[in-house]
Amino acid sequence: MTETATAPSAPLRARAEIDLAALRANVRALRALAPGAALMAVVKSEAYGHGAVPCARAAVEAGAAWLGTATPEEALALRAAGLPGRIMCWLWTPGGPWREAVEADIDVSVSGMWALEEVTAAARAAGIPARVQLKADTGLGRNGCQPGDDWAELVGAALRAEAEGLIRITGLWSHLACADEPGHPSIDLQLTLFREMLADAEGRGVRPEVRHIANSPATLTLPEAHFDLVRTGIALYGISPSPEIGTPADFGLRPVMTLSASVALVKHVPGGHGVSYGHRYVTPGGTTLGLVPVGYADGIPRHASGTGPVLVGGKWRTVAGRIAMDQFVVDLGGDELEAGTEAVLFGPGDRGEPTAEDWAQAAGTIAYEIVTRIGTRVPRVYVNEEQSG
Repeated sequence: MTETATAPSAPLRARAEIDLAALRANVRALRALAPGAALMAVVKSEAYGHGAVPCARAAVEAGAAWLGTATPEEALALRAAGLPGRIMCWLWTPGGPWREAVEADIDVSVSGMWALEEVTAAARAAGIPARVQLKADTGLGRNGCQPGDDWAELVGAALRAEAEGLIRITGLWSHLACADEPGHPSIDLQLTLFREMLADAEGRGVRPEVRHIANSPATLTLPEAHFDLVRTGIALYGISPSPEIGTPADFGLRPVMTLSASVALVKHVPGGHGVSYGHRYVTPGGTTLGLVPVGYADGIPRHASGTGPVLVGGKWRTVAGRIAMDQFVVDLGGDELEAGTEAVLFGPGDRGEPTAEDWAQAAGTIAYEIVTRIGTRVPRVYVNEEQSG
């Protein structure tokens, strides 16, 4: 579990400040973009590194009707923390905690017959109908049931289990492969197939509470994909799913996490001085170096060695040399700074600091990975925990 705090009791080596007011505002902005649909706040992987329980509570306060997780353990942890309402989880493996999920009134996703058989057995043992959502593979090629005979078999078996009182078919859903690439031909193909698979299931007698396919990019750009429910993940945390579709500000969103550290050492070195493992950086002349005490064990991507941006002393600096497990160096260019000076790796950008997207570009990855990988050694410090107004 990620360490949490409401305020630092002493200066911290590093901190990930989580602005819950920004998260609540993002929920409201996303709801306005999909006014005809309910909103699911996806809080898998500790809310993309932000902290699942605090973020889930803030999202529900702001009007999220559903919470979503990948694993059943994540969903059960939300229930154990007292989160009410609808919670869905979708990544199951054989032998999973089906009965615990049924007894906790969690919606479980079923993509194939083995999963339907296990959840109906759990419901029979618990004496409680299971809330089941059937997932269709409309083209992503990961989880989900294939159209045609496989879908017909799964829907038919689910309807028989429902008639026996073992399950309630609460949802029909799927997932888009390329919604973050505007105009990609797969988008229309998937939406068409989804409608066909919905019509087939509903024609057989399924009466779902919700039908859903929209992820964050589809919520932002594809109103025709909103159906009854939109599942917002990365956008909830104020990060655009892709630079191609726009910046967070374009959609009224604000990044929720600010990652900073206290500079551990500032020292003078001569020109020609190697920096960090492999001496991939050598000082071009006499300068000052600042030691930032976070590294890849904290989730700072080693692929950003030599390119990662940091705001130190009011100036944009770049990682000098390799990022190590616990630390990296920036060349301060002769600036005389004190140990303890704040180094801001990323945040909303208001103070000229880099953003998670800047780090993604530097590391050759996506902003999802930048925030999600921030490790458990970095305390999450929550601000604006109380909802105003």
